[in-house]
Amino acid sequence: MPYWVIPDTSAKLRGLLHTCRRFEFCRDVILLLSETTPRDYIEHLRERNYDYHVVGKKRVDLEKSLDLLSSKYKVKRVLTDTGRILGNLLIEQGLVSKLSLLIHPVVVGRDPYHMFGNISGKTILKLSKRELFRG
Repeated sequence: MPYWVIPDTSAKLRGLLHTCRRFEFCRDVILLLSETTPRDYIEHLRERNYDYHVVGKKRVDLEKSLDLLSSKYKVKRVLTDTGRILGNLLIEQGLVSKLSLLIHPVVVGRDPYHMFGNISGKTILKLSKRELFRG
């Protein structure tokens, strides 16, 4: 079963992590923090026996985090099911080797969600597989 690795430098998940830990497809939760993470949140995590790691000054250093996951937890593959912020950071930092997109035939009106709107450069991809689902 996979670990759920969650960056939470500002303690937004205080009081909610138990719901992740109880999920049937989660081995356990690992938190990635920064030096700016509130000390009382770190104590909260310690009291509840959560693995946490401070891996960055203001924000989580994603490359350092992946190295940590590989060395400490023997993680060989990381799957992210993420939105625009984390996904764009991983792509821009060159930390993505495969990208899976589900494209739905839906017209979006006035307020579209620009999935890759925060990426500043161009990322060249190669199509390795395409699958069309019926219906």
